[in-house]
Amino acid sequence: MKNIKIFATALLLTTASFATIAADQPSSQPAADAQKIGVISVAGAANLSALETELANKAAASGASSYRIISAGGQNKLHGTAEIFN
Repeated sequence: MKNIKIFATALLLTTASFATIAADQPSSQPAADAQKIGVISVAGAANLSALETELANKAAASGASSYRIISAGGQNKLHGTAEIFN
C-alpha cells in the first residue's frame, strides 16, 4: 500500500513538472492574427521528433509565440525550416 502511494505521488509530480515545461514552448500553430517575424532553421537532427524539438527551442529562444514548420528533409541527418510568429 505504501508503494502505491509513493508511485502515485511520483507520477503526480512528474506530470506537473512536464506541464510547466510544456507551457514555455511556443505553439506549433500560429493564431489567425499572428504576424510573421522571421524564419529559423536547424540541421543535424537524428529524427523528426528531434528536428521538431530543436525548431521549437530555437523559436522559443527567438521570442516567438508560435511557429510553423515549412520544410524538412535529409537522409542520415535531417534539416528543417520554420516560420516564427508573434
